[in-house]
Amino acid sequence: MLFSNHLSKAYDALDPNGNITIKWDIVSWTPDGYVALVNIYNYQQFRHIQAPGWSLGWTWQNNEVIWSVVGGQTTEQGNCSRFKGNIPRCCKKSPTVVDLSPRAPQNQKIANCCKGGVISSMVQDPANSASSFQISVGSAGTNNRTVRIPKNITLNTPGPGYTCGPSRIVRPTRFISADKRRVTAAILTWNTTCTHSQFLASKTPACCVSLSSFNSKAIASCPTCSCACRNNYNVSTDCVNPKSPNVPVPGQKNIITPLVQCTSHMCPIKIQWHLKLNYKDYWRVRITVRNLNYHMNYKQWNLVVQHPNFDNLTQVFGSKYKALTLHSTTNDAAVLWGIKDYNDVLMRAGRDGKAQLELLFRKDKAALTSNKGWAFPQRIYFNGDNCVLPSPDAYPMVAQC
Repeated sequence: MLFSNHLSKAYDALDPNGNITIKWDIVSWTPDGYVALVNIYNYQQFRHIQAPGWSLGWTWQNNEVIWSVVGGQTTEQGNCSRFKGNIPRCCKKSPTVVDLSPRAPQNQKIANCCKGGVISSMVQDPANSASSFQISVGSAGTNNRTVRIPKNITLNTPGPGYTCGPSRIVRPTRFISADKRRVTAAILTWNTTCTHSQFLASKTPACCVSLSSFNSKAIASCPTCSCACRNNYNVSTDCVNPKSPNVPVPGQKNIITPLVQCTSHMCPIKIQWHLKLNYKDYWRVRITVRNLNYHMNYKQWNLVVQHPNFDNLTQVFGSKYKALTLHSTTNDAAVLWGIKDYNDVLMRAGRDGKAQLELLFRKDKAALTSNKGWAFPQRIYFNGDNCVLPSPDAYPMVAQC
């Protein structure tokens, strides 16, 4: 019953089948255990794992130890006092493995490893939507009957948010050689499926949206206290006055806990949807994404926008685009993300902490009008987090053409 409850909280209508699957393949036996290839596959359409990256933990059922890891590393060694001579890499009952950086020595790498824990989404970069490491386990079973599958799988990315179900033995993975002339199979394979819940990741939103139009001075600002409230001592988030002489200097590493600019909404990310032009047959929108977080560069950022007129999207400027076809007859959602080496990194708060893109839509007057809020989005996600929109009665008025 508890597991079903976790799944219901993790359901996302824009990515109903999205999950992260962790696959263990035992590829050989050793005198006291086995060697396994562990793959982390991101089957989510738009939610990716950003720096400082993933960490994978579990609990051994018996007294297993880790002799070595290739393509990753354990974070702690634990108490290995029962061993003399050769000392295992990790003796903890509940070990944690993290990815290596791209600068790791070649003799510590395997295929698909060493990306600093970053895993792309299926839409943005399917070739980099997985991560791998190889692990040698000792004091373990040495055949299919005596191996004990680890339990209590935990996946942090880098914070909480994922709930992992029980591991299940599946058909052994088949491996095809580079020349495609030989096929081998794993000795034993098991899968673990992990689903994401925004509520588990953070009890407060991470982004907000403001709305404006070229023909109206009224702006529907981000709602007050969208992500937190200033002078609320129950919230640990501090803020920085951008005009202060003590504005933080950008550091080299990303920090999970946000340090945001002082605003009425207190969100790390603010998105401005501006109706730029309203022609007779077309209308054009400019989207500005501002990073108000002094602790984080958002690499490979993305937006998911839900709007009923995406069937008539004509051109995209300043970003890449892919439709999310949720229903067979309509296209009302799209993923938008930055262009590599142009605006795919949303820099920390400051002068360079923004990205802009524009959308050109053809009007379908039979199905859509621009008044009564139709020019504005139904939902916007940033990096998979649902953003807070203004109340509909605050939307700017849009003149008909």
